[in-house]
Parts: sequence; C-alpha cells; structure tokens
Amino acid sequence: MRSLLWFLLAIVAALVLAALVAYPAWLAVHVAHPGWRIDKVAGRLFDLFVLLALFGVMRHLGLANLRAWGFGLPRRAWLRQFAVGLGAGVATMLPASCAMLALGARTLAPGFSIELLGQALLVGLGSGLAVGMLEEPLFRGLIQGAVIRDSHRPIVGVLLVAAFFAAVHFLAQQHIPNEAVTPTSGLLILTTVADKLLAPDGIADGFAALFAVGLLLGLVTWWTGSVALSMGLHCGWVWMMRATLITTQYDAHAPNAWLIYADHGYVGWLTFGWTLVLLGALVSNRRRFGGWRDPLVRAIRR
Repeated sequence: MRSLLWFLLAIVAALVLAALVAYPAWLAVHVAHPGWRIDKVAGRLFDLFVLLALFGVMRHLGLANLRAWGFGLPRRAWLRQFAVGLGAGVATMLPASCAMLALGARTLAPGFSIELLGQALLVGLGSGLAVGMLEEPLFRGLIQGAVIRDSHRPIVGVLLVAAFFAAVHFLAQQHIPNEAVTPTSGLLILTTVADKLLAPDGIADGFAALFAVGLLLGLVTWWTGSVALSMGLHCGWVWMMRATLITTQYDAHAPNAWLIYADHGYVGWLTFGWTLVLLGALVSNRRRFGGWRDPLVRAIRR
C-alpha cells in the first residue's frame, strides 16, 4: 500500500509541524485575536500544512486531474447521484437522531423552538456541504482511489482507508484555555492524539462508528467510481447530525448514554449498529450500482 503510506506520512508530518509551530503562531495571533485558543491555531496550521504536503504527494504519485479526486462523471450524472445521496443521507440519519431522543441519550435543548430548529437545519446544511465536499474527494476520491489503483485486492484498500478516516477524526479533540497555554502546549496536543490512538478502549465506540461510516462510503465510491453518491450521503448525514447537536443535548447520566461516544455527542454504538444495518442493505443491493459506474474506471473494479 505504497500510496496510503505516502498519505499517512504527509498527515503525520503536518501534525508534528503544526504542534511545533503552534506556540509561536498563537503568540502572534493572540495580539489581534485574543479569543483564539492555541488548539484552534494548531488546527488551522495543520489544515495548511497537510494541504501543502498532499499537493507534494499528488505530484509524486502523478495525481493531477479531477478524475483522481472522484469527479470523472459527466456533470448531469454527477449531480443526479449527489442529489440521490443527499436525500438518502437525510432519510437514513434521521432515524438515528430520533432513536437517541426516544432512548433518552439526548434530550431537547432548553428553549427548543421551531425557530431554533430552522436555524439548526440551515447551519446543519452548511456544515454538511462543507464537510462532505472536503472529506469525500480527499479520503474516498484521492486517497482511496490511489490505494485501490495500487492494490491487487481493492477491498483491503477500502478497509484500510476506512480505518485511516476514522483515526484522523481524533486529531483535534484537545482544548486548552488561553490561561493554561505554555511553550509546550503544542506538544501536549500532539501527545493527547497519541494517547487516544494508543488507548483504543477509550475511543472504541467512536472509532467503530466512524470506521463503519468510512467503510460504507468507501464501498459506494468503489462501486460507482465517483464521489458523487458518497458525497451526497456524507452531506446528508452531517446535516442531520449537526442539526441534532444544536437542538438537543447529551445526557451523560441517562441509562442509555453509553450508546453515544461522550467526547463527540453523536457517534457511538448506536450509530455503529445502525450503520451496520445500512451496510447490510447496501451489500445486498450491490448489483444496482452497475449502471451508475463511471465507464472510464471500470478496470479498477475487481
């Protein structure tokens, strides 16, 4: 999996560099923006460094066109698949949100109103579009596409990228208040990431849910040869998830609170189980994807 190793090295290098530069960068930014925490500065630095590193990897691997990002379909077909995915994403994530409420793991936020719901849906749509349009071309289009082309067993590549996708989501979960910042705070963020990934029992529920989501999206992209459908699904899921997080609150003391990964507030064993159900339905209807496939990437399929 040479391609995956290159992408992994790029992300690790960007993470380490962001941790080293975080403190001097925070000092410079803090003058103009006192409210910015150092972990937020480190996150923006990571985004910048990983983007630069990925461009380097792309040049090295010869990935310099839109098809490498999963945008090979004609526009009309691409938009149709995206729209179907968006509708399916909303329809399949809404039951998970309702189940959280019904089981008491989340409760309606104080002051809940129709106005708040409307605002949450607008914010959720914006978040869904931003996340789906960023993560799907990167993880399923660029990284998974390169790994599959590099592999004799594409399903192994799909599984590895799904695990990679899940792990990356734990990179930015350490919050440091301004009064607690020290010259080593950037390294503290880095060690916190390592601690989480090296102690899987503490993140098992969140990791399992994100892995299952990544696997489902990876299969959809592999079978269609495009990120259109997976991007629509991802946008719809984040849309409903974000709206739920705004209009409800996590109840850590509820009997069924264990169904949700506490550090996230949404993903967890409940979404993992529901995603497995969706995976079963997806695999049983795999043949339906034949007519959706980008004809120029049929040779990738095994």
